[in-house]
Amino acid sequence: MAAAPAFAQAQKFPGRPVKIVLPQPPGGAADRLARVLGDRLEAHWKQPVVLENKPGGGVVIGTQAVVRSPADGYTIGLLGSSLSINAVQRKDLPYDIKDLQPLARVGYYTVALVAAANFPANDIRELIAMAKGKPASTISFGSNGIGTSAHVAGEMLNHMAGIELQHVPYNGAAKMYTDIVGGVLPMGFSVVSSAEQFLKAGQMKVLGVTSAKRSPLFPQWPAIAETLPGFEAVNWAGFCGPAGMPADITQQVSEGLLAVLKAEDMPKVLAAMGIEHGPQGPAEFGAFIQSEMKRFAAVTRPLAAQK
Repeated sequence: MAAAPAFAQAQKFPGRPVKIVLPQPPGGAADRLARVLGDRLEAHWKQPVVLENKPGGGVVIGTQAVVRSPADGYTIGLLGSSLSINAVQRKDLPYDIKDLQPLARVGYYTVALVAAANFPANDIRELIAMAKGKPASTISFGSNGIGTSAHVAGEMLNHMAGIELQHVPYNGAAKMYTDIVGGVLPMGFSVVSSAEQFLKAGQMKVLGVTSAKRSPLFPQWPAIAETLPGFEAVNWAGFCGPAGMPADITQQVSEGLLAVLKAEDMPKVLAAMGIEHGPQGPAEFGAFIQSEMKRFAAVTRPLAAQK
């Protein structure tokens, strides 16, 4: 009986540092979010929380690192919409969606089509008019990688508008912004908060946001759906661990994540990063991922058939 309390204490999570794997490079919106949440989790758990950036492969490299980690809760990944998109689009993934344990959803990034300040079109309607009838090599758009929500947004724009913009994938958004400002690339889909310094400096402008309606965080910018009804390509963020985590560990990890995410000031903290607050627990988040896969399948299959 005397040993029972000591055993119970030993099982309390976490008893050592926790690692957050981010399949994105440093400096972007996801990196900023991971660092803010990592600091909050460190204070909540009273243990160090270490961020490991593992970009590449259209977020496959970082996701695979989470899948291959021990199922003990000490390695978790901050993932996004690419998880659902890749599961539908790609047949070469070294893992299955079932290899991940959903833990907690964070919310949604505000994503926009941004262009160089001197780009001739000022909105989606003018862009479509420019691109109509022109070959794919004429006008390009950038994204933060193949299979990302930014890439899908561009393909959806092509499909729904009947145009042929050429996709140029980047390993993260930083180089894409440099190319847009430098005149190498005319435009690209990106998380608004990571492009904020260029927008405020007047070096870039927003042609439209990818959500079904105008973002409550940036109501001044029109939704692409105002020109193309039914257009929607949101980019969510959420935590997953490797499949096979014990139920009690899954519960403790998710409870810690949700305690931080449901803090009174968190909606305001996320809004400052261009993220809409929308926390969910493991079961609800898992169902959401499945629903996103079905939604992306309906969009990507007809696109794939056209190629």
